[in-house]
Amino acid sequence: MFVVFVVAFLWTIFRMQALSWLTPADQVWGEFGGWFFASIFIFLCWTGLFHGIRYFELLQSEHSIMLNAEAATRKEHIKRIEAQSVARDAKLKMLRYQLNPHFLCNTLNAINSLIEIEESEKAQIMTVQLSQFLRHSLDNNPDTMITLREEISALNLYLEIEKTRFAERLQLDFKVDDEAQNALVPSLLLQPIIENSMKHAISKNEKGGIIEIRAGINQDRLIIEISDSGADQESKKTQTEHETGIGLENTEQRLSVLYENDYQINTMRRAEGGRSTCINMPLELSDTK
Repeated sequence: MFVVFVVAFLWTIFRMQALSWLTPADQVWGEFGGWFFASIFIFLCWTGLFHGIRYFELLQSEHSIMLNAEAATRKEHIKRIEAQSVARDAKLKMLRYQLNPHFLCNTLNAINSLIEIEESEKAQIMTVQLSQFLRHSLDNNPDTMITLREEISALNLYLEIEKTRFAERLQLDFKVDDEAQNALVPSLLLQPIIENSMKHAISKNEKGGIIEIRAGINQDRLIIEISDSGADQESKKTQTEHETGIGLENTEQRLSVLYENDYQINTMRRAEGGRSTCINMPLELSDTK
């Protein structure tokens, strides 16, 4: 402000002196005050305009820096999400493909046994069934969401192989509510749990046993219960109380990757024998009927 007064003062003297040189006016200096205040107003306006422009340029510069920083942060966030997605998919595939070798070995051994006893027709049927199951397994990504109806259909591909192995010893009892048929579940979610029952219950019972599946919807949650009739008394003596196998562990890890903490999976011994596994997960319905 002081600089404005000084410059306006000097500018006023220069203008009035120039006017007295160029014109015959004699009373110019008597109007010094009016000229001086007019010069102050002009220089104030110019000063305000100058600082206004500089302030606007500063704001634009800061805004540009902020936008660039936000863009960089957003880009980094997208990269982090993509990296997490890749890691998540890799983990799901790893967990999924841990399940197949054990089942594959059992099935190939069963086929080999059928060939050795010259049951070539049964061996051929089991080979075709194995091919159909593996094709389905390879055609579906581990994080693909399919309807429960499709999941049960895929599960039957697996169980057809097991029924060829165990014949009448294996009985199935599936009850899925109509409204739960279109609920979405991860592909091949139930197969490892069923495989666990086949390994620790049905195969260790001379009379075989029953595998049951119940599914329904309760308060916007999908509830699936898988149970078996258990092993015979002699085999139970060699089993540990909490033996659940890698199948259940992998299923729980898959649910953890997909739903974080928004799921429950509980397994328990049934009073009448056998083991029951209950899955409680978010309800997602398919758009297609």
